[in-house]
Order: sequence, then structure tokens, then C-alpha cells
Amino acid sequence: MAKAKQSSIGHETEIFNLNDLKTPETKPSEHFIEPEFTPNALLILEKRYLRKDATGKSIETPKGMLERVAHNIASIEKSFNDKADASKLEKEFYAAMARLEFMPNSPTLMNAGRELQQLSACFVMPVGDSIDSIFETVKNAARIHKSGGGTGFSFTNIRPRNDRVSTSHGLSSGPISFMKVFNEATEAINQGGFRRGANMAILNHDHPDIIEFITCKTNEKALTNFNISVGITEDFMRRAERNDEYDLVNPRSKKSAGRLNARKVFDLIVSTSWASGEPGIVFIDRLNKGNPTPHIGAIESTNPCGEQPLLPYESCNLGSINLGKMMNQSATKPAIDWEKLRKTVHTSVRFLDNVIEANCYLLPEIEKMTKGNRKIGLGIMGFADLLIELSIPYNSESALEIAEEVMKFISLESKRASQKIAEERGAFPNFKKSVYDRPGGPLMRNATTTTIAPTGTISIIAGASSGIEPLFAVCYTRNVMDGAKLVEVHPIFEKIAKRDGWYSEELIKNIAAHNSIQSMTDIPENIRRTFVTAHDVSPEWHIKMQAAFQKYTDNAVSKTVNFPHTATRADITEAYFTAYRTNCKGVTVYRDGCRSEQVLTTGKKSPEKTKQVEETETPFSVAPRPRPEMTYGFTRKIKTGCGSLYVTVNYGQDNKPFELFSTMGKAGGCAASQSEAISRLISFSLRSGADVKEITKQLKGISCHSVAWGKNGKILSCADAISKALEYCLEGSASTTPSTMIPEADIKTVPEKTSVPADGSGKKNRSTTVMHKGACPDCGGTLSYEEGCVVCHACAYSECG
Repeated sequence: MAKAKQSSIGHETEIFNLNDLKTPETKPSEHFIEPEFTPNALLILEKRYLRKDATGKSIETPKGMLERVAHNIASIEKSFNDKADASKLEKEFYAAMARLEFMPNSPTLMNAGRELQQLSACFVMPVGDSIDSIFETVKNAARIHKSGGGTGFSFTNIRPRNDRVSTSHGLSSGPISFMKVFNEATEAINQGGFRRGANMAILNHDHPDIIEFITCKTNEKALTNFNISVGITEDFMRRAERNDEYDLVNPRSKKSAGRLNARKVFDLIVSTSWASGEPGIVFIDRLNKGNPTPHIGAIESTNPCGEQPLLPYESCNLGSINLGKMMNQSATKPAIDWEKLRKTVHTSVRFLDNVIEANCYLLPEIEKMTKGNRKIGLGIMGFADLLIELSIPYNSESALEIAEEVMKFISLESKRASQKIAEERGAFPNFKKSVYDRPGGPLMRNATTTTIAPTGTISIIAGASSGIEPLFAVCYTRNVMDGAKLVEVHPIFEKIAKRDGWYSEELIKNIAAHNSIQSMTDIPENIRRTFVTAHDVSPEWHIKMQAAFQKYTDNAVSKTVNFPHTATRADITEAYFTAYRTNCKGVTVYRDGCRSEQVLTTGKKSPEKTKQVEETETPFSVAPRPRPEMTYGFTRKIKTGCGSLYVTVNYGQDNKPFELFSTMGKAGGCAASQSEAISRLISFSLRSGADVKEITKQLKGISCHSVAWGKNGKILSCADAISKALEYCLEGSASTTPSTMIPEADIKTVPEKTSVPADGSGKKNRSTTVMHKGACPDCGGTLSYEEGCVVCHACAYSECG
């Protein structure tokens, strides 16, 4: 092993000489089979994965990319055994990728055998309770993003807003303020032109700033580079069921900082998830129950999509097996080729274990923790394709049985593969005192072996359905070069349609326009039943499938539970409790159309969405919007020179500030009447479409003879105090003071929206539901929520890889 100094990393570390690991320019390739990439996969590889010269021109072929990766990862064998046949293993690695049977995560495809050599997708970094530690993590996260990795953080250790800071004798700004710093740093880092950095932020339910955290993304422009999840426990869920209170804990002092009603907090999570798709929930105690090395430390956070729990400074290498390629083609009827799957699992585990050695680590702390536990995350893609091959509907008990059977098999064989490698190379260094350390038990090379990760881009490269998700669509329009569009059809659907004589170009165009085929009676019923899409699968079945895979997965499962626009809060409540009762480790929900920037591409626009667009396009109207019977909002207590002012801001159904009320602690007097008058004018302005920012600007800085100092800083007047409350709206915050219990009025429920179809049936119409969110930044196509991530099926842009 040669000692090499990596100037781009900034420290010396024991790594392999990269010149030995790179693919030789003269290396013969005749013995390698041709890859089975689709035309669209070739376009994606050309755009994002292939080596390029200084002018941006590709200097590598897709086949050359696979050769580079296979050679680089197989070269590691010689470091463990001088007599190892690395060339044979290189062919195995190459064949698995060229036949689209296995794909590693994007950083490995992009960087293996190249100068960067950073091969991990997932990192969790610690966030301490000091300026030095926080900004050290900001710096390290920026380096990770630049290398192509995503980061997860727990902000639970940061003291709450307005807590005392002994060194400066000031007040803490709280964890959400520092999340904004991380967000801006991420915004400034473009990951080498491949993809932009992604983050996960977790705050535990007992942090005093939990209400502010839950609502921190209600403003759609806030924290755009973060996914957020609340870390909750089974005890919290039991208290929510019983409508009990629980203690808040100041992370600095470890002392009680008040109490909250668990059900009210839970309902607020539901309301904000219903309105904006965030936050998700993570069962933080379940993550630690599955922690294989509790003696090394506690799990505090996950990677950006929630499927990979990691210790601070730990990274993980992911890869996925394409189940659609695991069919026994010689069988008399469609059947899974279990022997082929077994061989693919063993090849994949060795590949991922080698990645740990080939990896070039950005920090010595990351190298130490990663090599100490040697976690790998082998998952799957193409599950929907497998079900179609077997003629099994996704939303069926038979599909759940297949899910458990397949994942149990992969889990067992991956453990056997890890044990076999441990016999050759030794157990992972932290094996002693781990959950595997049992008298007479086998050694394990890897602390974990299985993860169900997002496969947004690599599944398109492999020509497979995404992860464990149902089909996105049977037919859809994909953007190609020069603005051209190509209608792509699921190959098995097209094959059956042509074979049975009901295929037509008109039918394909109709399917592409509507996404679902369930109402198309010119397609046989059994075909409709088999080719269900994400739009046809109820939330209950989404969660059942997630739970089925979680049962045999070491880490966690990345999946989005999609809801139609007509879903109610009660529907989301039931989904969360179902996930809790079925032992899921977390859950993310997304209600179609809940974000205002969403692009609806099929079906008719709902009257509600049309109205929202019209209101957005009209900046101000003389006639204010009528007030609904119920609104939701927050109340802030602000100390002024005239007494305590209680300012309540309520939101409308478009999730924007709708009205404002203010009440003085002592009734009567000029101050009370003036604040009431100001509040009435603000409410009128907000309901008429005025900009909150402009209102705040007009009020801020107005002074009177009575100035006050308090937790909110210097307050010049009642008008200035109201501007402070409105500023929280601009920040997307609806927080409370950390040491007091939230009044019941502060956690209110937004009225549920329902939609009744024109036929008067009273049934919710889901046939035109499209689980989309916004426009793709690369091609302008429609973004879709899948696997806890965002992906564009038109050009393969993904936030997760």
C-alpha cells in the first residue's frame, strides 16, 4: 500500500496509488461483452457520467466507463491476496453491470478510476453546539457535496432559540438559523456539474424548538436544499394516541424546558405534511434498535432520503440489483431464477466491500468510522418489472409475499457473502461487542449489508422501474436532444399489445396523456390489473409494501407514500399510524398538488388550483378574499414598552399569511387600540393579496417613547413588534418560546379539502392524479416524488442519483 498525498483532500492518508487503480489506456477490451444500454440510457451517460476533456467533450464510451469501474474495483483483490485472480473478478463485475443486473451508486460510476476517487453516496456529519463545530461541519459538508455525496445532520444538539450563550453573554439563534447557513452553503456548491448537494435535517420531538422546525418549510422558498424529518419514538406515538403530554429537553443543560401535548405536535406534523409534503417522520429509537455497533455510538441521523441510518462521520456505499433481470427464461412459465439472484448478490457484496478499500476519503474521521464498520447497502430496483413478468398486481397480497420472499433471500445471501469475505479478510474492526459477536457465531465482514435506496438515475440507466416503487407510467413522453420528444412504452406492455392484436399508435398516445390505463376498456382487464401505476396504488398498499421490504432490510427503505390531492389529514394520520404499527423505520408522504409550484400535466385542472393561480397572478385586488370558517397559525408573545403584545398570524388555504390579530396584555389605552387598528389593516391587506415583505418593511423600525428589550431583541414600538412577528412568516417559522408550553390555540387545524367529481358519485376521483412536484431544472419536464426523492422521468435528473 503506497502512501500518497492528495492535494484536493488536504491530508495524508493510506490509500492505493491511483495510477495503479486507473484503467490503462491500452487495456484490451475484446473480452468484454457489449453493454445492453437503451438509447435513453446512452444519452444520460453522455450527459452526466462519462469522462470529458477541458472543452466538455466526452473522451470515454459507455463501455469504457464500465471497464474503468470494473478494473478499478477489482484491482483491490491484490491488496488482500497477491495470488488473487483480479482479472477474472473484473470480468464478473463488468458483466453484472453490462447486463444491467447490478449498478453501484452514482458516485462510484462517476469517480472510480478517476482523480477524485470519492465513491460514497451517503454521509452523516455531526453538528455540535458551538460556532466552531457548526462551521467546521459546514466546511466539511461543502467538500462532500462537491465530490458528489449527500449529507445528513441531526440539529438536536444545538441549544434552542433564545437560550443563554455564556461566552458572549448573548442569546442563541437556535438550530433553524444554522440550517439556513447549511442551506446557503449547499446552494453555492455545484457537484462538478453532475448534481447539486442534498441534505437531511433531523430534529428530535423533544427539542424545545420542535414547533419551529416542523413549520420551517411551509414557505416554499425556504431551505430548498433540505429534506426534513422529525425524530420521534414509539413512546411519542403512544402518547399521541392517548393525547398525553411529554417533556421538552434543553440539549445544553439536559433539563426540562417545558411540556407539549404529543397529539397536538403530531397533528401539526400531519398538517404541514398535508400542506407541503414535509416534514417526514423517522423513528429514531427503531434506528438505534437496528444499530449493529451500539458500543461505538448512537445513530442520530440518516442520509438525505432517509434509508441509510449512519453514525456521525460514517459513510455508506450503495448498489442495487435489477430484479427484472432475475427471471428464469428457460422455465415453462415465468419464474424467478433464484440461482442467478444468488450469484448476483455474492458478486455485488464483494464489489461493495472492495469499494470501501478503493474509496478516497475526504476526512480521516470518515475513513476511520467507515472502515471500522464497513457498512454496505445492497438494494434492488425493477421490482415492478418483476411483478409484471410474473403477472402479479403490485397492490395485491401476492405481491407482498414476493417482496418478503425476495428480500429475505437477498438478506440471507448477502450475509453469507459477507461471512465468506470475512473468512478471507477478517471481520469488520468494530465486530467485537457488536450484535454479531456471539460465542460460536460466524464473523461478518460488514456491519450491515442491505438498504433499499433511491435508484432515480441508475434505474433509468439499467432500463428498470425505480426501486420498490410501482411503475411511474405505462407510457410517457421523454425529452431527448434538441427539444425532441419521444413516447416510450413499457416493453412488456408493448410486446403483449402487439402479440394480442390491440396495439395502436392512437392507444399509446392516449395512455401517455393520462398515465393510468385503469379506465381504458379497450385494454383487457387482466392487463389493466397487472399494469398498475403509482397513481393507481392506494397509500395503504404503498405502506404495506414498504413494511414488507423493511422486514428483511438491515437499514431502512426509501419510499414515498403518494396521496391524491383530495386526501384529508385523517388519511395522512392513518398512514403514519400504519407505518408505526407495521414497524417501518420512517415514512414520507406527498399529497398531489400540495405545493404551489407543482406542474399538472394530465387531466383537468381542479377548480381549487385554478383559483389559486388566478390569485397568485393578481398581486392586489380591492375586494379581499372571504374568511373561511377555520384557519391555522401561531401566536408570539413579544415584550413592548407598553406591555406584552400577543401577535397571532393565521394562514389561508394557500399556506400564505391571511390575517393578523394582536392583543395587549393589559386591556384598554392607546397602545391597545392602535395595535388593533394596525392588525385590521394588515389583515385587509393580506386578504387582498399584499406582499408580507412589503408590509413588514413599512412597520419595521417605527419607534415610540417606550422602548423594550427582551428575548426578541430591541422592540421600538407595537408596530415594530408586529413586524417581528411577520418576519417569522418570511422565514417560514411559527415557533414558540422554548421554555413555555404552547397554548392550544397555537396548534390549529386547517380545514380539510375534498373534491367531488362532476358525476355526483361522491367518490374521490383519482384517475387523473399525478404525483408531480415542479419543473425539472435540466429539461423543464415534470418532477415526480418517488422513493423519498425527486426524479425527472423525462431526462433522468435526480436529486439522489
